[in-house]
Amino acid sequence: MSDVLSALPGLPRDVDGPVFAEPWQAQAFAMTLTLHARGVFTWAEWAAALAAEIKRAQAAGDPDTGETYYWHWLATLERLVADKGVATRELLKRTRDAWDHAADRTPHGMAIELHEADFHS
Repeated sequence: MSDVLSALPGLPRDVDGPVFAEPWQAQAFAMTLTLHARGVFTWAEWAAALAAEIKRAQAAGDPDTGETYYWHWLATLERLVADKGVATRELLKRTRDAWDHAADRTPHGMAIELHEADFHS
């Protein structure tokens, strides 16, 4: 394992090993595991969709330094959720916009809470 870690010097880690750089990355990872466990998609579907998303990003100029990996993960998750009919693309966009609105009004360090009004701003 240390050989792998030394080959990836930019990988966020603590004394126990790799960690997520941001809480949202862990949440996206956990949502993916949960949706897989509930049978929404197979690992083969997930791997193919993630590979396609990364390939699209690289074709569009992503430098593939690893810093954008979880952005690709999130885009893949959103695409599969919409493709599988779990949520519509419109609902995903409305929720993302509401979250942005809630984050803008939330003081730094405080928990972000979505309110009905956030969906109408």
